[in-house]
Amino acid sequence: MYALHMEWTKLRTVATTGWWLLGLVACTVGLAAFVSSTVDAVNCAPRCDFDLPRLSLSGVYIGQIAAVALGALAVTTEYDTAMVRTTLAAYPRRGAVLAAKLAVVTVVVLGCAALGVLGSLAVARGILPGNGFTRANGYPPLSLGDRATLRAYLGTVLYLGLIAILSAGVGATLRNTAATVSMVLGMLYVLPIVIPFLPTGAWRDALYRYSPMSAGLTVQATRGLNALPIGPWPGLGVLAGYAGAAVLAGALLFRLRDA
Repeated sequence: MYALHMEWTKLRTVATTGWWLLGLVACTVGLAAFVSSTVDAVNCAPRCDFDLPRLSLSGVYIGQIAAVALGALAVTTEYDTAMVRTTLAAYPRRGAVLAAKLAVVTVVVLGCAALGVLGSLAVARGILPGNGFTRANGYPPLSLGDRATLRAYLGTVLYLGLIAILSAGVGATLRNTAATVSMVLGMLYVLPIVIPFLPTGAWRDALYRYSPMSAGLTVQATRGLNALPIGPWPGLGVLAGYAGAAVLAGALLFRLRDA
């Protein structure tokens, strides 16, 4: 409990933590509102087949940047200021210190992710019916009572938590905020940009299937699941594998290297 309290105190007293948390929620909800307002079920031809839960969660593409930053800051801030030596002098159990950092940042990000996802649901429910997405046009109202929709929204919250864990693990490995954020954002965004320009074939499908963002965000899909390179929960499992590998590498180096 002492380690948890110590890490919570440090995270909440970092000047930028509140802004990143606000950014996570605001970007997730704001982009969801923008995307929801730009689609139209009445005038699209010949037939619309929008995946509304996935569409309403579009803000995660930007909101996850805040999760990356928070995950990195939870670990690397102390290295940037050399305060990690003080931490380990006060509490020398390195495994417990790193576990506390991971626990605190994960809980904080999951809480804000839940707010952002529920906000996205609220704005989509308010905007989409006015754009023709009604039951009469084949689009029932978005509801967490629908199992596929619930899975998309719950999975998105878990996705953001895993992104924060991935970033914290990389942070423990690299011990530098800028390098950590750059590396994780590269992992998330570069492959999805490059993949469409690659020749079709097994390699392209494998890259899409096992790249962290493309795989992880399949959890948002509620339509055309048979056409996906990987299923929703297995895709989230791929991201969990990346996060677990990063944490394992970070924990090993955290134990072996000098502070």
